[in-house]
Amino acid sequence: MSDQKVQTIEILLIEDNPTDIFLTEEALAKTKIVNHLQVVGNGIEALLFLRKQGEYANAKLPTLILLDLNLPIKRGCEILAEIKGDENLKHIPVIVLSTSSQELDISRAYGLNANCYVVKPLSFHKFRDVLQAIETFWCTVATLPT
Repeated sequence: MSDQKVQTIEILLIEDNPTDIFLTEEALAKTKIVNHLQVVGNGIEALLFLRKQGEYANAKLPTLILLDLNLPIKRGCEILAEIKGDENLKHIPVIVLSTSSQELDISRAYGLNANCYVVKPLSFHKFRDVLQAIETFWCTVATLPT
């Protein structure tokens, strides 16, 4: 770990389930890493946010994306394919957070260049531990482009 100045980590959560949004907010609020969480509820909003279009014209690009696969309008794998196919976005790590442990979903996500695939734990404490591990690794251990 380097002696870099503490900075706020920008996290984009692409999730439509209010319970999962709440759990993510609560878990990230309890971490030691300073973060700013933005939430969008579907794939169209996610792409508008990431491309700074419409109401998201002034949005900050996230340092990290947490992506649910089961989304309305545009599915998670479609969003993942668009992010990883976009020269301006493909450098952003995308962590798939899904309730699915199906090998097909896992293989497809990695085939579309997901940086990580995590099956959402059922208990809040385990979910918090998983999010803290994700945040610790991606925000303090890994070196990311600015």
